[in-house]
Amino acid sequence: MTNSAQTNAELLRFDGKPSWGAAFPQALQHVLAMLIGNITPPMLIAGTCGLSAEDQIMLTQAAMIIGGITTLLQLFPVFGFGMKMPNVMGVAFAYMPILTIIGQTYGIAAIFGSQLVAGFVSIFIGMFIGKIRRFFPPIVSGTVVISIGLSLYGTAINYIGGGSAAQANGTFGAPKFWVLAILTLIVTLACNFFGKGLVKASGMLAGIVVGYVVALAMGGVVDFSGFTTADWFSIPMPFHFGLEFHVDAIVMMILMYMVQAVQTIGDVSSTAMGGFGREATDQELGGAIKGQGICGMIGACIGGLPTDPYSQNVGLICTTKVVARRVFTMVGVIMLLAGIFPKFSGLMATIPQPVLGGATVTVFAAITMSGIQLLKEQPLNYRNRMIVGISLALGLGIDAAPEILQFAPELFQNIFGSSLVVSFLVAFLLNIIIPKDDTPED
Repeated sequence: MTNSAQTNAELLRFDGKPSWGAAFPQALQHVLAMLIGNITPPMLIAGTCGLSAEDQIMLTQAAMIIGGITTLLQLFPVFGFGMKMPNVMGVAFAYMPILTIIGQTYGIAAIFGSQLVAGFVSIFIGMFIGKIRRFFPPIVSGTVVISIGLSLYGTAINYIGGGSAAQANGTFGAPKFWVLAILTLIVTLACNFFGKGLVKASGMLAGIVVGYVVALAMGGVVDFSGFTTADWFSIPMPFHFGLEFHVDAIVMMILMYMVQAVQTIGDVSSTAMGGFGREATDQELGGAIKGQGICGMIGACIGGLPTDPYSQNVGLICTTKVVARRVFTMVGVIMLLAGIFPKFSGLMATIPQPVLGGATVTVFAAITMSGIQLLKEQPLNYRNRMIVGISLALGLGIDAAPEILQFAPELFQNIFGSSLVVSFLVAFLLNIIIPKDDTPED
């Protein structure tokens, strides 16, 4: 066997030992694929909660650190926490609707308080995943994922218009913001549709870079104040953002962790099938969910938002078949290093909101379409169509007309004012109550 063939074979084995030179390009590809997806949610939440530039940097730092910790824990399980399979973990866009509601209602401390409790509950979900898995078939999980995607579109449009700062100074929707957003979107789509290899995998990154350069040329759009004041090296202070506990916020976060457990099952199953040619075991699925739970608790203490496997990285694993633990160890270490250098987070924080909005449209669209893909796993007969349709109608309907709940208790309003929560509960209950229908699609 030639050295080249041997190196390739080592990359395709979990316990393989490819050279560091061969492993690094593979690791870099995964880092680039997840980078923007990991730093964008904390930047959006910072804007939602009205955090200072310094706190935004700290939130972004923590996102990189908790992503690195979760990725490494999944590779090297401790006491059953972790799945002992490769995957790249990072802050999940799917949590954004719930995080936004909690942040707008109670502030950043309530996000981390509810996350701490929900992460603990998630550990138990992982322990019993083999018994409860059947209650979350694709008809339920697909409906929820569609609801997540649809509920995020408003966030993207708000950022395209310039965000809360532009609303405050009367420039929301200015032509220059539209130019930046559309240009970013065009470059992202061009890379995704016409690019190959690393260019295709890093389409959103390329779009943001181009949008950023144009924003610099415009002048007055990019703010470097946070970057210039950021330290070169620091570690996020534990409990810097505090912890607050509100029953409605906790309930919403627990429900979101349940939803994401279903999504994790799908991503881990795809990794096992695409990377190893087999089904994922209940032990691996439970370990993955428990790992997310304990890391969610750690994240709540250091300012790291909830994590989840990144589907784009799962896709890379399935495409390349590269599963060597050494590669993904490098990914986790790179994420940790990026997290302890605030200058990196400070630079990321200078990205204008219209650029982020133009880039994230593709992500939110992909989330919606992945939900539709899940629905295709089951026949869309009358029963299943009604479950999906009624769940989305009630969820999105209440979201569009929240005043319908004005006479309900405040706790009820806060919980069921979320389209995601309503869609999930309705789909979950209808799937249990309505008898199975084995007739084909009509």
